[in-house]
Amino acid sequence: MGELVPGLPDVSLRPFVDRYLGYRERADVPLVRRESAGVFVVLILGWGAPLDVTDPRSAERGVTAVDSFVAGTFDGWCTTRTVGVGEGVELLLAPLTARRLLGLPLGELTNRAVGVGQLPGRWLDRLRGRLAEAPGWPERFALLDRVLSARLAASPQVDPRLDWAWRWLVAGGGRGSVGVLADELGWSRRHLASRFRQEIGLPPKMAARLLRFQRASAALTDLDASVGPSPVGGPDREAPGGAERAGSTVPPLGVGRAVDWAAVAAGCGYYDQSHLIRDFRQFAGATPAALLATW
Repeated sequence: MGELVPGLPDVSLRPFVDRYLGYRERADVPLVRRESAGVFVVLILGWGAPLDVTDPRSAERGVTAVDSFVAGTFDGWCTTRTVGVGEGVELLLAPLTARRLLGLPLGELTNRAVGVGQLPGRWLDRLRGRLAEAPGWPERFALLDRVLSARLAASPQVDPRLDWAWRWLVAGGGRGSVGVLADELGWSRRHLASRFRQEIGLPPKMAARLLRFQRASAALTDLDASVGPSPVGGPDREAPGGAERAGSTVPPLGVGRAVDWAAVAAGCGYYDQSHLIRDFRQFAGATPAALLATW
């Protein structure tokens, strides 16, 4: 039971933030969700019931009893758990946008969820309080516009070579060769991997895998919504960031539930169907067929 209220950022912010998503949700019994991995940063600014974020690989990577948190780039699925009435705003940020807004390299947040009160400057914690006091969603979205615009204007630009490398990977939907990318930049593969780990939080090969997975996940979500083929996908957890979004189309999956998984794999840049299934198990915790059967 609840409401979801999407908000469109100011036009000057749309290259950096696709949308705001306001929510109010009531859970009378514990509500547990499995969250897929992604090469994006999740920012939750809430003021209701607290929640827990748990990475099954390590308890130290999660956070408990918080209403607001940042989750860095993850290369595995995790869970969230809450009970009560939660209210807040969710933002999905492209990694280099998050790096500028947060003011720290994302390597410090890789596979970690951190309460906003633990982050430098505590500006997100103050913003959370102001959002809670605002009278409604339009006022909250306008406040986000002002604060995020000011934060970006005051932050240093990222290395333009790294920005170009990220966009190159995204434009190819994660299909491009990391070796070719390194050659295009005039960097060694080791230096390219080091810069990605430091600033984006993941090495380029893992980032490319996640971009392919996000495209395949978008295809599944689109199939579930339309019960048939559709030329464009875009679930809530597709890569954010305007021009930084991965791919412009997703391949048709088939009619109804008769899915040609080999065709999906090929269309999303996978070598074969087994690689597609491997990534879904690692990044979503289940095979694509099992996920589709639960929707």
